[in-house]
Amino acid sequence: MLQLQGISKIYRTSAGEVRALDGVDLTIEKGEFAAVVGRSGSGKSTLMHILGCLDLPSAGRYRFGGTDCTRLGKTGRAALRNQEIGFVFQSFNLLPYCTALENVELPLAFRGLPPARRRQLAYDALEAVGLADRSAHRPSELSGGQQQRVAVARAIAASPSLLLADEPTGNLDPKSTEQILELLESFHERGKTVVLITHDRSVAERAGRQIVLEQGKLAGQYPNLPESESSFSIHSF
Repeated sequence: MLQLQGISKIYRTSAGEVRALDGVDLTIEKGEFAAVVGRSGSGKSTLMHILGCLDLPSAGRYRFGGTDCTRLGKTGRAALRNQEIGFVFQSFNLLPYCTALENVELPLAFRGLPPARRRQLAYDALEAVGLADRSAHRPSELSGGQQQRVAVARAIAASPSLLLADEPTGNLDPKSTEQILELLESFHERGKTVVLITHDRSVAERAGRQIVLEQGKLAGQYPNLPESESSFSIHSF
C-alpha cells in the first residue's frame, strides 16, 4: 500500500544542510500495524510527514496505493489526505473554542458532507472512543487522555484507509496510554493500516512490526512476536 523508494529529505539552514532522511526504502502493506521507532532526531516525524503527504521528499518516490504522491501538486496531496488519511498528534491540535463534537466534525465538513451526516459520523466516532457523554465539552474541560481520545475520534470519523499517529501517547499517563493503544489496535482490527511513530519501546511492541530509524537511515525491521513465541526481546534502538 505504501512504498518508499530512495526517499531523502534535506533541510537547508544558515548552518548548512540537515539530512533528515537518507535513502529510505520501505514498504508498508495494506492492513498492517507498523511502528516507526528511534531516538529524537532520527527522522521519524519527517517520515510521517512524507507518508501523510504533508511534505515532499527531496529525492526518491513515494507511492500511496497506485498514486505517485511525489508527482502530485498541493491540491492533489490535500485531496488524498482528506479522503484517505487520518492523523493523531502528540499535542492533540484541538480547537479550544469548539466542543468535542465540533472538533471531530470539522474535517468532515471539508469533505462536503451534509451537516446531519457529518454530525452523526462525529457522534459515532466519539461513542467509539467512549466520549459520547463529553460531546458538548470543550478541550479545557477534558483531561489530557480525553483530549487525545477526541483527537483519535477526529482521525477515524471518516474511516480513512491509513491512520498516522505521531507520538500519540507522549504526553499521557499509563492508563491513558493504554486506552489510546487499545483504540489504535481496534481501528487496525477493522482492516485499516496504522503507522505509529514513537520512541517508546513498550509502545512500539504493540504493533506488528518495528521499523527502526537511525540518523535518517533505515537501521532494521523486526516483527513483534507474541510472548508465547519469543522469550526474549530482539528490539533495540
